[in-house]
Amino acid sequence: MKLADRVNKIQPSPTLAIDAKAKALKAQGVDVIGFGAGEPDFDTPANIREAGKKAIDTGFTRYMPVGGADDLKDAIIAKMKKDHGLEYSRDEISVACGAKHTLYNISQALIQEGDEVIIPAPYWVSYPDQVVLAGGTPVFIETGEETAFKITPAQLEKAVTPRTKALIINSPCNPTGTSYTEEELKAIGQVCLKHDFLIISDDIYERLIYDGLKFANIVQVVPELKSRTVVVNGVSKTYAMTGWRIGYACGPKELIGAMTKMQSQSTSNATSIAQKASVEALNGPQEAVAAMKVEFEKRRTYIVERLNAMPGVTCFRSTGAFYVFPNFSAVYGKSFNGKAISNSTDFAAYLLEEAKVALVPGVAFGADKYARLSYAISMENIKKGMDRIEEAIKNLK
Repeated sequence: MKLADRVNKIQPSPTLAIDAKAKALKAQGVDVIGFGAGEPDFDTPANIREAGKKAIDTGFTRYMPVGGADDLKDAIIAKMKKDHGLEYSRDEISVACGAKHTLYNISQALIQEGDEVIIPAPYWVSYPDQVVLAGGTPVFIETGEETAFKITPAQLEKAVTPRTKALIINSPCNPTGTSYTEEELKAIGQVCLKHDFLIISDDIYERLIYDGLKFANIVQVVPELKSRTVVVNGVSKTYAMTGWRIGYACGPKELIGAMTKMQSQSTSNATSIAQKASVEALNGPQEAVAAMKVEFEKRRTYIVERLNAMPGVTCFRSTGAFYVFPNFSAVYGKSFNGKAISNSTDFAAYLLEEAKVALVPGVAFGADKYARLSYAISMENIKKGMDRIEEAIKNLK
């Protein structure tokens, strides 16, 4: 069978692959500490679960408008007004099967052959592949620990060409956990005002931000960009609803309409039951979110301190999401039982085989010196995992 060429242009999600491998080993009885998954380890709050059950019991199980139910759109509109001071109408809102699906719809509706999309690196693994699937070309801006993994206005200006169609900003960021300040976004926004391209603001981790920092997106600090910015969000990370698959976009009516049109020929509406649960998530009590954030911040502080105490390892103090992105490149060139560690893939394989620790190699995010660890696991397992990594590094020759 000859498959379409586009299949060979992309790779399966490495984060999901690592998580699946760790779960398979656990199912075989192997004691694996999995730092790979990008999902909260908390249960969906009870009030949200009850709303989903009620939707089933009251027969809310039919087809719905492709772009989302009106009550969910209204809840999103109210949330954007309350949290960010941004005003949208129903025809500027699109609901899809998760934020990943939302981003895919944006790429399919916006990007075509010859278009370039600027992506800061390290980047979430799906950004480049979604651009490639739409026929576009990813243009990467490299960042590092010395700039807290943030792009500068000068870097952005240099990356812009006549073919630039969009810029993706993810703050707080997966995989680095870095967060842009209002001042930094304002400076980037001034560059964006000079050029005619769309800004894709991926805000999926907006409620998970630490050290007393205040979240902001680029539209809040540069309101003039609203007409050419699409804000992407969802309920997965904030409300521990990864499996419910609800994401949404707020943006220009023309683009939102095109995204809905594309979705009408793929998934149709996102699950009706999950949409009802998401209305409760956005409109209901938020105490569970605050409690989850407190716990994540404790874990972040511990894991960063442990990693920085390991010989040769440096770890940026992340300020958001639930990831750390340590630099393990000091161990490259060493070996274990005659097998050399040459890159992040080798190191990840070594940890999984010898230490029974699963993490995602940094090469998947465009940064081979690093690896991503999610601290969306219990503190007990974090401590056990840190002990294993520390011992594994000491065993390298």
